[in-house]
Amino acid sequence: MSHPARTSSTPSATPLSRRRLLQGSAVLGLAAGATVLDVPGLPPMERALADGTVDLDVLYIGAHPDDEAWTLAALGQWHEFEDQRAGVITLTRGEGGGNAVGLEEGPALGLLRETEERTAVGYAGIEHVFNLDAVDFFYTLSAPLSYEVWGGAEVFSRVIRIVRATRPDVIVTMDPSPVEGNHGNHQQAAMFAVEAYQLAGREDVFPEHFEEGLRPFSPSRILRSGSNGSAGTGPDAVAQGYEPEVAGEVVFGAWDGTESARHGKRWSAVLDDAVHTYRTQGWHVNPPSPSDPAQIPVTWFTLIASRTPLADPTSSGTAALRGATLPIDGGLPLGTTLEVASERFTALPGEDLEVTVTVGSPGRALPGVEVALEVPEGWEVGGMQRIGTVPAKQHRSATFTVTAPEDVALGEHVQLRARASSRGGTGENVLPLRTAGPVEAGLADRPEIATFLEWTEELGMQRLDALVPTRRALGSGLAETVEVVVRNRSATAQDAEVTLELPEGFTADPTHLSVEGVPPGQEAAREVRLENTDPSLPTANRAPEDGVYPVTVTVTAAGSTSSTAQGLHLVPRLVAERSAGIEIDARRSSGEYPGDSIDVGTLWEGDEVTAEDASGTTWVTYDEQGLSVFVQVVDDTLGALLPPEDNKQRFRTDSIEIMIDPRGSSDHTATTFILGALPGTAAEDGTGGPVAGRDHDNHQGPIDEVAPGVRIAATLSDPYDGYVLEARIPYAQLPDGIDPTRLGFNVVVYDSDTQDRTGQSRIGWSTFPGVQADPYRWGVLELPDAAAGEEAPLEPQIPDTAARSVHSPASIIQAAGDGTGLGGATALDDGALRLGTISRTSDGVSVRLRTGQAGTVRAYLWDGTGTVGALDAGESGTGRQTLEVPLTGEIAQDAELHLAVSLENEDGTAAAAAPVG
Repeated sequence: MSHPARTSSTPSATPLSRRRLLQGSAVLGLAAGATVLDVPGLPPMERALADGTVDLDVLYIGAHPDDEAWTLAALGQWHEFEDQRAGVITLTRGEGGGNAVGLEEGPALGLLRETEERTAVGYAGIEHVFNLDAVDFFYTLSAPLSYEVWGGAEVFSRVIRIVRATRPDVIVTMDPSPVEGNHGNHQQAAMFAVEAYQLAGREDVFPEHFEEGLRPFSPSRILRSGSNGSAGTGPDAVAQGYEPEVAGEVVFGAWDGTESARHGKRWSAVLDDAVHTYRTQGWHVNPPSPSDPAQIPVTWFTLIASRTPLADPTSSGTAALRGATLPIDGGLPLGTTLEVASERFTALPGEDLEVTVTVGSPGRALPGVEVALEVPEGWEVGGMQRIGTVPAKQHRSATFTVTAPEDVALGEHVQLRARASSRGGTGENVLPLRTAGPVEAGLADRPEIATFLEWTEELGMQRLDALVPTRRALGSGLAETVEVVVRNRSATAQDAEVTLELPEGFTADPTHLSVEGVPPGQEAAREVRLENTDPSLPTANRAPEDGVYPVTVTVTAAGSTSSTAQGLHLVPRLVAERSAGIEIDARRSSGEYPGDSIDVGTLWEGDEVTAEDASGTTWVTYDEQGLSVFVQVVDDTLGALLPPEDNKQRFRTDSIEIMIDPRGSSDHTATTFILGALPGTAAEDGTGGPVAGRDHDNHQGPIDEVAPGVRIAATLSDPYDGYVLEARIPYAQLPDGIDPTRLGFNVVVYDSDTQDRTGQSRIGWSTFPGVQADPYRWGVLELPDAAAGEEAPLEPQIPDTAARSVHSPASIIQAAGDGTGLGGATALDDGALRLGTISRTSDGVSVRLRTGQAGTVRAYLWDGTGTVGALDAGESGTGRQTLEVPLTGEIAQDAELHLAVSLENEDGTAAAAAPVG
């Protein structure tokens, strides 16, 4: 993965923005009887900036059309009480997700989910939703895979374009870090958001945008929705504060229970209405929020970075915005910047660290500025510095030398606090640091984590590393050779002594390493052999601490000793036995499936279950051609029977997934085989046979299309107390040749006790949060004496048909008003597409159209809830033409019909829309 280069943390002086000049021109034009739309040659996005159409205060950046849902109570309050305008970037339309209310899938589902999203965010007063046309392919935990499938820099360019077009002061996003269970699409969307915060203000990043009339723009602050730590609920929770897991994190909150005059109910109840709008995701059955004010929760936001002064997080429910979009009482003037930067993220014992505090003035000078830096007790730093008057739109800096004590506790997160004062006001900002020994050591990071850590270092955002765990997986009773990495953070070469400490039942060989001459600022790696010597230890999340066996790596160098706490996931292991002549008939006959069974009844996500509610047992056998798998499930309530054609996203009802990683080395599921099966389906007589397909793997689809050699059989018990499923999976259907000594293998069971197409519990064999997308934490399957297959990986077949904005009437109508390019693409000039006379006909709508550029034209009739008419895409030249758009659907009662037309060519897109009388 490649990303734009790291930006400097010190801002540069910028002239009066083009936007404000245009706003001034607009005022003059209106005074003279003109409108801003009369300005000749003005590009659409710049025209929108001029009249304030998309002048946003807050911009949420997510991956799917429901990612913003849990922030809507806060965003809605800020809009209602503080007139803060928010918008949403959604990279995909979620067309790869499930559908709890119908059979739509692919682009049709994406457009349906966009409609849900627009309705939901409308409760919070949000009118601008920018879907960027990236494909939603399947659930993955891999940000690198998401980056690759989405086209990387192309999608990032669209994010930057929208940021520059809407100029939000505050960005809100998701968690960018690869913590366990974090959706890879969420990670990558948040990584784009962080990069946009860092880079959108640079002239060397996507300079082609400036030919479109845009200008560099640097948001003032970026927040992560959610937090890690603890806090109370109720109206006093914000004032009582949040206790983060990572010391030094700043967490803001907005209580959801505030009364909304606009809606006539608490914002928590409005949030319920919004959440229930996401019906395709099954959220319409979510229980309501508590009615007791003391139990109503807070929406929390964690600070990622800020260029402007911060308010006390406990001061109010708008503290997250104070200093960025709203003033701070007694603070520096709104628009003042205050940044704190250091030469490195780690503070070493007794070593000097330079910290720079930079103050930037708003539209007027800041007189008599003084700057001070507050450090933890026992640290050394110089006193207050006077930097004098900061002229309007300019910056002045003060540099401090900070020294941590020789005996500082290592591996801790600390916070430095900068204070700047001018006449009549003060401001504060923080700098998170981590204390570190001159040399540190630990087990080598997994590839996706190593990629993330390289990215944070490149951007100077290593504060985001705090919650990322280093975990390795080890099969029960097995050994693996891994690297121990020794990192020299000091300015001189170092010799290091490294010791590994493992819990009882595990060994390392060697346990002690001597590493000599590690160059300054570099690292060295040494191999060790880790082994589980006690196979009786519990595996997966059945083990203590959610399945993490602690590993401590201690290093001594330069008279300092530091320890790194890491861990091992112990995954289950099965040594299968051979069998021949297995008949796939949903019966385990005598002599079939010799050997041990595996328990697939451990809960890994969802509601707690008893053995009677949901549990299961699996048997596995093999021959020279493939695997046979027999799964017996105990289940007290039959979930909804789906029609055979609704054979996708099987977690919505009772179903099974059998997961195989042919070589046991996959980083993500795009190189694996995952068979998903419904044991029963809906039929005219009540119950039909099973269906199966591949899902979130190397090649998705029904088995008769993508795995024709696979055979399944299943039966539901009568009276119902569960079901059995049997599958035959030839090696030839797997995406690579097998390594019979270490196949990755897992069986998980989805349990639904309702008829509303929502699942309640998830059980399985190797069980961790998000395990269905995490092959390295699947169990180990050994096939003694089986022939190894040739290593010949198949190229993943990942869905690439996204729901696109040029097909979306709602997106076209929005773009026609705000001037942004459809899907975040380049907006063609104002004369590219114009609507003339529009009239109703006996069977639809007729429109006189003028195109200033050639391209593909699409037209839609939209009633606010759905498409009720469409004209197939057609190639158009320049000039005038008449389009006849047929009315094919029934217009919703009391709905206003709109005509939406898009034009697309290789240079960009244009949108036009108008109501139909």
